[in-house]
Amino acid sequence: MIDLQYIHDIIYRSARLEWDEQTLADVGRCYDFLEDFAQDKVIYGINTGFGPMAQWRVDDQYLKDLQYNIIRSHSTGAGEPLGDEYVLAAMIARMGSFVQCKSGIHPEVVELLTEFVNRGIVPFVPEHGSVGASGDLVQLAHIALCLIGEGKVHYHGEWRNTADVMSECGLKPIQIHIREGLSATNGTSVMTGISAINQLHAENLLGWAILTSVWINEIAGSYDDSMSEPLNECRRHEGQQYVAAEMRKIAESSHCLKKREHWLYDNGHKDVKVFQDKVQAYYSLRCTPQILGPVYETLQQARRVIEEEINSASDNPIVDPETKNVYHGGNFHGDYISLEEDKVKIALVRLTMTAERQLNYLFHDRINGILPPFLNIGVLGLNYGMQACQFTATSTTAESQTLAMPNYVHSIPNNNDNQDIVSMGTNTALLTKHVVENAYQVMSILVMALAQATDCLSMRERLSKKTGEVYDEIRKLTPTIKEDTPFYEDIEKVTKYLKAL
Repeated sequence: MIDLQYIHDIIYRSARLEWDEQTLADVGRCYDFLEDFAQDKVIYGINTGFGPMAQWRVDDQYLKDLQYNIIRSHSTGAGEPLGDEYVLAAMIARMGSFVQCKSGIHPEVVELLTEFVNRGIVPFVPEHGSVGASGDLVQLAHIALCLIGEGKVHYHGEWRNTADVMSECGLKPIQIHIREGLSATNGTSVMTGISAINQLHAENLLGWAILTSVWINEIAGSYDDSMSEPLNECRRHEGQQYVAAEMRKIAESSHCLKKREHWLYDNGHKDVKVFQDKVQAYYSLRCTPQILGPVYETLQQARRVIEEEINSASDNPIVDPETKNVYHGGNFHGDYISLEEDKVKIALVRLTMTAERQLNYLFHDRINGILPPFLNIGVLGLNYGMQACQFTATSTTAESQTLAMPNYVHSIPNNNDNQDIVSMGTNTALLTKHVVENAYQVMSILVMALAQATDCLSMRERLSKKTGEVYDEIRKLTPTIKEDTPFYEDIEKVTKYLKAL
């Protein structure tokens, strides 16, 4: 079972990808079955053309050429190359499919992919090209192109010819045995790999959103009952209760939050007509368990689906040594990933919107009533504080709101209408990737603003242990803002800090 933690450790902690001998033996057993079963039978993609060309039988003398042809002909991607982490995750996901032992590929395919991952040999895979059915044909073809010793790879920070890198590392290209070309290019592994990395970052962002929601309530001097157990447990949603519990853990050591029973329930306010402090905080502060709870539950569901997809056979046809048959169908269809990534995308946009509104609270002196306009410690009118940072956060949030429109419902028939309804799963995963990046940018500005607000109120020593630690880390990266200064490098530094997995 490959889970997201294993992928995280391989990509970000230099853990090695390893398979036990039994797994590779089972891959070989499936290959042996297909080799024997395929004699004198018509099997799609082994002795027929691909897609609409399946009606044409291919002469036995060209069967190896057929497999090479699908790899080379489908290496048609365009656009910027996917980052290394996404390609590595896609290769791991592809092996997750292969080790289900339903593909009929030779074990050397798994062995070479494993070498690529462990040595950091990353194929050139352009962003654009997949309609998500039959899986990620184009992007997977670019990975397969490198497996046969062609194309180019990213290795030690340089783009180089695959053949040169393989020779340098003592590796040999895979051989075509039966259907290695088709199986290597047919499946959902690229959209799944991108989604796996998106998921790791989305969960990280949720953690930051929970922490910053405590921090802003500390700055506002809010009442702590909005995160209380009695309030949140009477609404039965798991996510809301989880977020509230996490907020309570962070806030436990805080000296900033107020107890309503001490401030308003002590019978000492009978003659007060207008309260100076807000009796209830604004929704972006008070309702974070209710807002972020659905985000948590959405991410939990997405994690389950992504891990199930990683550990599924997602190509076609399915080779089954147990029933001694080969089944034709559509396990390459990316609907599961496409729908989940749309939901993750929407949830992250909601998280980003909440962060942007919290930022507005900090910047708007007539709303918060305790901070200078735009957290400006300088001379009002002469200096501008963090005023222009809000432009960036607002415009970035607005872009994400546009990207939140569901992509799962978009399908354009193609491939001579053989692919008459497609998932667009890879496009959806890429849009989610963009929303993840936007969320980090907005979150970085919010974190900088929270640190600045902490300085405005000279309240570092009253913060909770956790929010105080984050304040200290931010101050190692960026100074308190007094004089006007460019912010773009500071935003980049804080973004990098937040993104560390």
